[in-house]
Amino acid sequence: MAFSGDIIADDTELAAKLAAAAGAILIAVRDSALVGGKALGLAGDHTANTFLVAALMHQRPDDGLLSEESKDTPERLTKDRVWIIDPVDGTREYGDCGPDGPRCDWAVHVALTIGGRPVLGAVGLPGLGKVIRSDRACPPPPAHDRPRMVVSRSRPSRETLGVAALLDAELIPMGSAGAKAMAVVRGEADIYLHSGGQYEWDSCAPVAVALAHGLHASRIDGSELVYNQPNTWLPDLLICRQEYAEPVLAAVRRLEQAG
Repeated sequence: MAFSGDIIADDTELAAKLAAAAGAILIAVRDSALVGGKALGLAGDHTANTFLVAALMHQRPDDGLLSEESKDTPERLTKDRVWIIDPVDGTREYGDCGPDGPRCDWAVHVALTIGGRPVLGAVGLPGLGKVIRSDRACPPPPAHDRPRMVVSRSRPSRETLGVAALLDAELIPMGSAGAKAMAVVRGEADIYLHSGGQYEWDSCAPVAVALAHGLHASRIDGSELVYNQPNTWLPDLLICRQEYAEPVLAAVRRLEQAG
């Protein structure tokens, strides 16, 4: 890892513990049955963010911080080490407790960037009782005979559907960005392509974990993902098995050329 000299020995352990603890808090809030739906999502976001921000300020007071649920300030731009967190990635999925029970396709993101690069991270999947970390990587299982692509349940983008058609990929509807990315890491899917708009906190921890597990991660034009930018908008993302990187990028180019 290029920035290993700047990484404190227990940074990844801290990320994983924070993701696990925030996940436990979110499950407790959800199981309290005091609120539901959108109100549950708001309560979970606020509670988990309060915990994560307080913990990081205590454990790493000299580092910068960017959170979806906290007011952004220019101070982080002066820092080389910056934590990027999403207390609840998939607020709608988290708050959805229908007749089939609570949904599991939401996540907690905790990542550390150094010099704008996502060097480590942890993605909690509290509904599944899992935390997937960048320091416990293993190669993904064999690819599926027909590529499997995770897509939004409600609003898959034109590029995603077009690439899926060109690759004859099977579409797997799923909720949050973290859940989709971890489906690729865990071998449940082969490709996660997103072009419908995201922010840095939506992808930073998943990208750190995916890269550590030997997967491809980039913008959909093939360029590097860089974080801790003044504008936190990072609208597109590709996480996939290495063997699908060039076919997917070529399919995106073909769609762009076709207009």
